[in-house]
Amino acid sequence: MGRWKPDTSGRLERAAIELYLENGFAQTTVQQITERAGVTTRTFFRHFVDKRDVLFTGHDELRERVAKTIAAAPPAWSAARTAASGLNIAAAALQLRQDEAKDRRRLITLTPELRERELIMFAAVADTIAEALSARGVEERTARVTAEAMVAAFRVAFELWGDQPERELPQLVDEVLDSLRETLGGPGN
Repeated sequence: MGRWKPDTSGRLERAAIELYLENGFAQTTVQQITERAGVTTRTFFRHFVDKRDVLFTGHDELRERVAKTIAAAPPAWSAARTAASGLNIAAAALQLRQDEAKDRRRLITLTPELRERELIMFAAVADTIAEALSARGVEERTARVTAEAMVAAFRVAFELWGDQPERELPQLVDEVLDSLRETLGGPGN
């Protein structure tokens, strides 16, 4: 394999995404990914559970940032506004990696197995938001419904972003959340 090169995880991610786009997710093997990244298969499994995991790397860190943002929100903010602040942090992080996020989105859209994994990821984000809201004293049912509605709005914004690449994801999240507030008839603040 040659000399050690830095950013093994990043090289594996890039190699996997390139191969998935070139050959399709199902047709790409872990061995092909590791060969392109210049590492061993064993190294791959030190970084990822399976080849799906490559597309969802950073998810735990993102959930942690969302939870910290919610915890730090001003106490007077509503549950919806507080949750939205957490989602805006997630949107800003994705915006910084726009091309990669869009490639991932395209791959997930085309692959049922990956859509299932994405649904699990979004459910975990909703759980994180609900727990963070509950920790702020929001009643459990209110925390849960707020979290689920906010994640649904985020998913819509993320899909719109794929169709409108010139737009900023945080702005789209805000617009979709405004639409949700209008639909529900509340001020949202």
